[in-house]
Parts: sequence; structure tokens; C-alpha cells
Amino acid sequence: MMPLNLADVGEPQIIKKLGGSPEVKKHLEDMGFNVGGEISVVSTLNGNLIVKVKESRVAVSEELARRIMI
Repeated sequence: MMPLNLADVGEPQIIKKLGGSPEVKKHLEDMGFNVGGEISVVSTLNGNLIVKVKESRVAVSEELARRIMI
């Protein structure tokens, strides 16, 4: 298991765990990040990520990306 910010661009990954406070977990789930769901990094810029989740592209800060374990 590793944080999302270490994932290779373009490689499909499965979300194994969401970390952080209950509020952070709820925020991630509201954006479509669910344990067992597929995710892939589209691009990175200064540690921030653009990720593909459920046919949508979402911008995620490096801080949030560290809480998504793949």
C-alpha cells in the first residue's frame, strides 16, 4: 500500500484505504473516492494531481493525495 501521490501517471489503481479525520474521509467520498474504486493519475503539477475517478477528472492537492492509499 502506498499514497496516491507516489502513483505512476496513467496506471489504473484500486483505492485500498482513505485516511484522515471523519470530515476528510467524507469529503473524499463525496468527490467519488471510495474504497475498492478504480482511480488513475492523469497528470501532476508541483505535487498536486489531476485524477480520473468514475469518468470524471478531479484536482486533488498533495495533502489530500497522501491520505488516499492505493
